[in-house]
Amino acid sequence: MDHKRSSAPRTTVTRNFNELDAITGNLYEAVAVISRRADQINDDLGQELKDKLEEFATPTESLEEVFENKEQIEVSKFYEALPKAVNLATQEWLEGKVYFRYPEEDDSVAG
Repeated sequence: MDHKRSSAPRTTVTRNFNELDAITGNLYEAVAVISRRADQINDDLGQELKDKLEEFATPTESLEEVFENKEQIEVSKFYEALPKAVNLATQEWLEGKVYFRYPEEDDSVAG
């Protein structure tokens, strides 16, 4: 999923518990799945940002050679402005785009 084009809110939003637990029937299970997906999204975005910022790194950096790189600052600001990982994960959950399964059962549940 392209997280940069997500319709997830950028700020905190009050959620209806009935919407969140509609798929699992249990709010705690739903929150656990959303939490794990948020961790995955956070790792993906963090790695993507790290890769983009490495493009600006210079191998022979000293204190005298450090300067403000406007492009690097713009990239950082862009990633800071993205919705938080938990908001992205919750939006995916509500849209039914999160796949999860119970390890002790053979049948999978897709949300």
